[in-house]
Amino acid sequence: MNQTKESLHGSIVQQRENLTELLYEPLHQLSEACSRIWGERAKMEAVLNEGFPSVPYCKFLYALDTNAVQITSNISCDGPIVAHFGRDRSDRPYMREALLATGFFDKNREQHYQQWPYLREGVQATDFLLCEAYISLRALRPSLTAIQFVRNAQGNVLGFIGADFALRDLPQTHRLYEEPRHWRQFEGDPSIRSMVFKQTRAESMMDRHLDTVLSVVEELMLDHGVYHVILHFSSSQAIVWTMDDPYRYRVLTMDMLIDPDSCMAYPKRQYPTEALVPAHQVRAVLDNLKTLRFMNEMLYLRSGTLNIFNGIVGLTFACDGSHYIPYDEFLNMDQTFWVGGRLLKGF
Repeated sequence: MNQTKESLHGSIVQQRENLTELLYEPLHQLSEACSRIWGERAKMEAVLNEGFPSVPYCKFLYALDTNAVQITSNISCDGPIVAHFGRDRSDRPYMREALLATGFFDKNREQHYQQWPYLREGVQATDFLLCEAYISLRALRPSLTAIQFVRNAQGNVLGFIGADFALRDLPQTHRLYEEPRHWRQFEGDPSIRSMVFKQTRAESMMDRHLDTVLSVVEELMLDHGVYHVILHFSSSQAIVWTMDDPYRYRVLTMDMLIDPDSCMAYPKRQYPTEALVPAHQVRAVLDNLKTLRFMNEMLYLRSGTLNIFNGIVGLTFACDGSHYIPYDEFLNMDQTFWVGGRLLKGF
């Protein structure tokens, strides 16, 4: 029997609904327990430590006050990590989302109670936010945080329970979404379109968000079966091929590339043992593409490709032909390129 494939957006929505149902109950129970001892650090840490195994796939648990300042250590599978006590998380994307929701729902609690998602008929995930995925500060990998509000008996918000997850550790879809079949047009390189004789690199949207884009692409290649990628820096799009559907490519637009949630639309796959490019070298190759993109304003990189199976990196510069280089040579800091009659050397 044929199964209807979902769109990328539909696949992400379904995955988030599944995760909400999986995570809500244990975090709700922890918030109830912590509300009775709120502010007593040692007791709260003991409750979080005891309840840690009940939150599947969790990396860290912690409590925060209403200003998003951490009032417990990070609780992990190895016990408390004291260094995070007192950390101000108010600038992190998940806490900006939670603090905004706090003000909105508290002012409109009765009218907007229905805004909390339903786990199933008649059961809402009250005071629970599965925040948008983001790039972690330390590992530079797509991550996700669930926030559970903690209230006292009068219904006032005392603070929050935060639970951090690595996106690659979470259960995800087993089916690949279907690429839409309609005409899509992307703007080309504005430097070339302007017909200026001495063209210089014009900043693209991908240039402005390149660190996030590279982290999302790295995640797709290491944990989601993408084996070949073309990064079109000037027109801000990427083309990917997956091991699950190797005969069809998928076009990733900028809204997909800067949203780590996009990774949830791709089935989890182990990094292939047959790949010539070692897993730990993938990010280094991507970082070198970034360096070449910004290295020279006149002879800039317009697109770069990586295929992990044949180990080849492809480079196309402005006003020049293409170069195809083994990844290990590409990672050699003494690598040189003749581009447009000029020698570019090193990274």
